[in-house]
Amino acid sequence: MRDVVVVGSGMATTRLVEGLVARGVAARDRVTVLGDEPHAPYNRILLSAVLEGTHRPEALTLRSPGWYADHGVELRLGARVLDVDRERREVVLVDGTRVDYDVLVLATGSIPSLPPIRGLVRMDGTLHPAVHAFRSLDDCLRLDAAVDAVGGGPDLRAVVVGGGLLGLQVARALAVRGLAVEVVEGGEHLLRSQVGPQAGRIIARDLERLGTAVYTGARAVRLTDEGLRLDNGYVLSADLVVLTAGGRPATALARRAGLAVRRGVVVDDRLTTSDPRVHALGDCAEHDGRVTGFVPPAWEQAQVLADHLAGDDVRYPGARTVARLRATDLEVAVLGDPETEPGEVVEVSNPVVGSHRKLVVRDGVVVAAALVGDLSRIGLITQHYDRATVLGPTEPGRLLMAERTPRPTVLPDDAEVCVCAGVTAGAVRACRSLEQVREDTRATTGCGGCAEAVRGLLATRPALSST
Repeated sequence: MRDVVVVGSGMATTRLVEGLVARGVAARDRVTVLGDEPHAPYNRILLSAVLEGTHRPEALTLRSPGWYADHGVELRLGARVLDVDRERREVVLVDGTRVDYDVLVLATGSIPSLPPIRGLVRMDGTLHPAVHAFRSLDDCLRLDAAVDAVGGGPDLRAVVVGGGLLGLQVARALAVRGLAVEVVEGGEHLLRSQVGPQAGRIIARDLERLGTAVYTGARAVRLTDEGLRLDNGYVLSADLVVLTAGGRPATALARRAGLAVRRGVVVDDRLTTSDPRVHALGDCAEHDGRVTGFVPPAWEQAQVLADHLAGDDVRYPGARTVARLRATDLEVAVLGDPETEPGEVVEVSNPVVGSHRKLVVRDGVVVAAALVGDLSRIGLITQHYDRATVLGPTEPGRLLMAERTPRPTVLPDDAEVCVCAGVTAGAVRACRSLEQVREDTRATTGCGGCAEAVRGLLATRPALSST
């Protein structure tokens, strides 16, 4: 019997433990999960939905403490890890407790970056009372309480620092709550890590149409009683300042333990670090020189590691990332890296209606894509992307053209519906309810982008015979 210890209780860990349970590892080994936060593992992607008011905090729970106990897994919440003693094979907690391990998994995630803005931090080291990070459930609840405390409404002004996926989600959530919102992005356009300038400008126009001001190519430099000062001289009045300007892999624990670390904790194709007893996955891991901040590759890594710990000879092939913006009235999906992936570019843009569609095709195969405003073809494009379908010369262009009379799409059973969990249409049709889909397949528990498709499949599934 091995002692398998996992540091971190986020979405990657949840998927790993589910895999260990499914493969019988949790039944024959002692599995312990050490979670820094006091909350049961939850879906971080949907935090903005809690802020917006469309989800209750408890709805984000991925697996309850009771589920862990029922499957023989020890879940310790509020257990902050201080060090890893590799010589003694022990994990040391801040309260002095030592936990033995034979196999250690680091799933420490990422930590938010604090932008160099004077006045954010007070003399005692705490954040200015108007400043809020947005990374955890506690961050979300504090911001939600701050909005409620002043009553919300357009007289309350919020500035979101960071124009990435998280920043836009937070900006839209606050705007839906009725606040006057402004977004500050230091890059030349929004979502600069995912899309090009033309798509970024369309997203900015869409935001402005929805009442949110956007400042790109400008950096916040100082917070004063007057507001947030930008390097272009503008001063933005701000009752709330929300920091969403990215994060970096949480590698401090691995560094102190003497493991190989570059940008992230370096792992091989089996998610093994420079110590064969220690593994890493998710946002903190660096595989083949790359780190990812998305759920699909983290869950793929978790499944590979669960199979490896079950004794299978499996390897992680590398991430095929799919990013989906979850924000009311904004539609953005990105497959791969359309700005750097080599290939022929097929592009259709209509800023008047706020749509931009781009495919990168190499040897007839879609290797990357970006869609803004119109996601009617995202399911079909994702299928071709995942299957590496070789397309004919005219097919990429037709994929980007909206049908004049949309026809209902009948998905084959092997079509992937949930990218995060790798769930097919057939697996969804085999379920009787949305609750069973979530429990048995984990579809809709990632980014939530598949929820509409899952409901549609359940609504059209054949009725079961009573005989």
